[in-house]
Amino acid sequence: MLTEMVSEEVHMLLGVGDEIDKMDAKLRDLKNFLADADRRNITDTSVQEWVAQLKRAIVGPSKVNCGCFNPLLFCMRNPSHARDIGTRIKALNKRLDAIKERSTAFSFINLGSYEEGSSSVHAARSSDVRRETSGEFDRQGIVGEKIEEDTRKLVEMMLTEKESNGNIMVFAAVGVGGIGKTTLAQKIFNDEALNADFEKTIWLSINKDFDKVELLRTIITQAEGVHGGEKALAVLQPILAATLKGKKLFLVLDDVWNHGAWDDFLKAPLANVVARGSRVLVTTRDERVARGIKAVLPYHHVDKLEEEDAWLLLKKQVVSSEADAREIDILKDIGLQIIAKCDGLPLAVKVMGGLLCQKDKTYHAWEMVLHDSIWSVSEMPEELNHTVYLSYEDLPPRIKQCFLYYSLLPKSALFLRNNIIGMWISEGFLHSSEDLEEFGREYYKQLILRNLIEPNTRYTDQTVCNIHDVVRSFGQFVARDEALAAHSGETSFVISKLKAQKFLRLSLEIQASESDGLDWSSLEAQQTLRTLISVGHINMKPGDSLVNFPCLRTLHIKSAHVAALLESLHKLKHMRYLSLEETDISSLPDCVGKMKFLQYISLKGCKQIVQVPHSIVMLEQLRYLDLGEANISGIPKGFSALTNLRTVLGFPASEDGDYCSLEELGPLSRLKDLGIGGLENIIGPLFAAKARVGDKVHLTNLRLRCGSRLGDDGLIKEEDSVSEEEQRQIEKVFDELCPPPSLEYLHISGYFGRRLPRWMMSSLELPLKSLRILFTVDLACCTQLPDGLCQLPYLEYIQINHDPAIKHVGPEFIQSYHHHNHHPSQMVAAFPKLQRMWLIGMVEWEEWEWEEQVQAFPVLQQLMIKQCKLKCLPPGLSSQERVLNKLTLYYVQGLISVENFPSLVELKLFKNIDLVRITNLSRLQKLAIEKCRKLKVLDGVPALQRLVLSDNDMETIPEYMGAVGQSGPEWDKFSHVEHVKVYACEGGNSRK
Repeated sequence: MLTEMVSEEVHMLLGVGDEIDKMDAKLRDLKNFLADADRRNITDTSVQEWVAQLKRAIVGPSKVNCGCFNPLLFCMRNPSHARDIGTRIKALNKRLDAIKERSTAFSFINLGSYEEGSSSVHAARSSDVRRETSGEFDRQGIVGEKIEEDTRKLVEMMLTEKESNGNIMVFAAVGVGGIGKTTLAQKIFNDEALNADFEKTIWLSINKDFDKVELLRTIITQAEGVHGGEKALAVLQPILAATLKGKKLFLVLDDVWNHGAWDDFLKAPLANVVARGSRVLVTTRDERVARGIKAVLPYHHVDKLEEEDAWLLLKKQVVSSEADAREIDILKDIGLQIIAKCDGLPLAVKVMGGLLCQKDKTYHAWEMVLHDSIWSVSEMPEELNHTVYLSYEDLPPRIKQCFLYYSLLPKSALFLRNNIIGMWISEGFLHSSEDLEEFGREYYKQLILRNLIEPNTRYTDQTVCNIHDVVRSFGQFVARDEALAAHSGETSFVISKLKAQKFLRLSLEIQASESDGLDWSSLEAQQTLRTLISVGHINMKPGDSLVNFPCLRTLHIKSAHVAALLESLHKLKHMRYLSLEETDISSLPDCVGKMKFLQYISLKGCKQIVQVPHSIVMLEQLRYLDLGEANISGIPKGFSALTNLRTVLGFPASEDGDYCSLEELGPLSRLKDLGIGGLENIIGPLFAAKARVGDKVHLTNLRLRCGSRLGDDGLIKEEDSVSEEEQRQIEKVFDELCPPPSLEYLHISGYFGRRLPRWMMSSLELPLKSLRILFTVDLACCTQLPDGLCQLPYLEYIQINHDPAIKHVGPEFIQSYHHHNHHPSQMVAAFPKLQRMWLIGMVEWEEWEWEEQVQAFPVLQQLMIKQCKLKCLPPGLSSQERVLNKLTLYYVQGLISVENFPSLVELKLFKNIDLVRITNLSRLQKLAIEKCRKLKVLDGVPALQRLVLSDNDMETIPEYMGAVGQSGPEWDKFSHVEHVKVYACEGGNSRK
């Protein structure tokens, strides 16, 4: 009886924190309604009564908060007091619910986060973010002829202007944030005519917080020099000068906020050493920068979008099909009025498109957006467009706080979707009686759909997103009273802000090379912090600790020396989220088990850590554990008690001994994301079976890893040869790791069985029927591709990396055995949803069987084949009208021809040493050929618009271009081509 009473009291106590979270969120929402209520002349007595009741409720709870939240440790020592607190908070939450229900009748607008005032005091600081750009760009985002005209104009200026003195001239593109300066610079950077005139093209993303050492190192690296890790400017600048001496340079400096980036660090080492005719293009928001760097007059001012171009861009955001396009065209009149509100800013149009995607495609729905009163809000800083605010206001209240939190994340660090959702959960932004992570994914998806964040296409499944400067600036501006995002080079500003104001959230981004870096002690006055995010270097001294942050819930520190802080870690009683990625810690303290509210731990990339403390098994609230890329040898026994876990990554496999075995994964039935490493250590398949992977009905992501047996050449290393017994053993182990039907993402690495696991091969049942994404890496001994994939109804992406044992891909890859029993007319096309397939490093692959009559890959858009000996592309790949529009062939030895692809738009060929013929590609628009020296025939490419031919050892123009000329027989092939890019090299000098 006593045990049950204590258990009940503890359970009640643990619920207090969650109830406080709920109350905080509700109070935040309701306070925001008051901002709108106060600005109206309200005469309705029922509304007046509601406002008065709300104000009383808000004043009341704040006193309760002060009375219970700070001395929570006292409450924990007094269970009866804790019970009283919990009861009072639950009653208060019910009262707030009732009040909020009444608010829906009054149509208040949530303006609380955007009150008047303080917009001129350091408001611009909110836009100081590290925005990395590159010379690559999305051509789908280009609309209208204006950008084409601007490109031609600037290219012509840079190629024809003569230097008055010196070897280098600077040009400037000026405009407000979000106007398209970077996009214009990217288009110029990729211009064929301009590239043909320069030996070296380099893109540098500068930003306001640029680090001078990293700037010099980056340009040296891009110039193919070696900086040797030097930090002194006096050493780096001569290295840069020597690297680019005598070369004709085109340099883009994107997003420059201060002319010192050029004048103080780059001009001196470059101006007198590069070849005459070198050019620099600077993009900046501030005309004073262009004046300071003495750019050629007149500066190029990037104009707003013309009305018709803006409409085309808006349509691209809203239209998803041809039927949609016709429906949207009917709304053009009201659409143009909305466009006018965007004032020609491309980013504003794009964000507005994201907002309209959420609305019905009716005149009334769009008119409601047009006449929304929030368009009249005038307190924003000049750089922030009203459209961004409108899109923000359209978010549900709980997603708003998630967006504002996202805007604080340091730009230079990689934050995966799971990291961000974990932070939202830890802050109490997500409330659900069911799956909080799924709730968070829905919020994340909403931000993408509304174009407030944009998926990074280098990562699959939208796991990484970017946020534009203007949108980020807006978020930081709205959150300015509660949060500070600080960046490199702002030490004095940060210190002054920390002295003047108390914050709930602090985000720091500091370069390691800063000599005047921020001291940890300067943060200690921020005793109300709930979130502390620090990326990069921060100065630590003996005695520095975490005890001054009693309210901290989220601690994310990356790439820093933080071992000294661990001694006080257990003092953070409210901690939910702990991430110490790529830090110098060698262990977690034993007392980590006392942190009862801890939900999220990431030690990813901590190379010095070899074990976790036994007390970790006491963290009953733990939802996420990432030990990936660390050197953890084992996890303490008792791990199976952590049944609240949703994600476990980097779990080190072992059978028995001092650490827990795979068997302890068995009871973890709530897992959605599981990564197991070191599977080569498992000898008996029964140990693998005890993990009960197939019973985990919520599992969507699975990573299975063995240590790689392959060398740099893609072949098995001599010292890592695999015996037949080892092959059979690992096959049996993997057979027992069959995932449940819910699995969507599968990553297998280092597997050395001769055959793949049985659950990846053809069968009458489909254990992987929900699979969307498949990665295999370093499969040393597998002799065939899985023949069970072709049946999968949702598979979108396949990437095979390094499978040296495959020599032949037979018809079974696209026709599993039981398909043969069906009449051809009854067969469903194989791989019905596959859109991208990468086949890389199958170094012994020679043959691919696929007959013309076999239907497969009906929606395949992109195919890459790299590093193999494939003699010919299969007839089935090119025989039918299909959507394949991009084909990339790298290092394909033995391939003689590429022909008869009716849908192909873009073809990239690199070092295909036996390629002779390219013919009959009727829709081909872009062709890049590099080091294909046997190529003789290029024919049947009537739609070709761009040809890039690159070979540093080329002595003469290739035969297939030798007859080009208006009187030549081949002229009809090339007369329509606007750009031909040909590289040749003799000695150290290029000849064009």
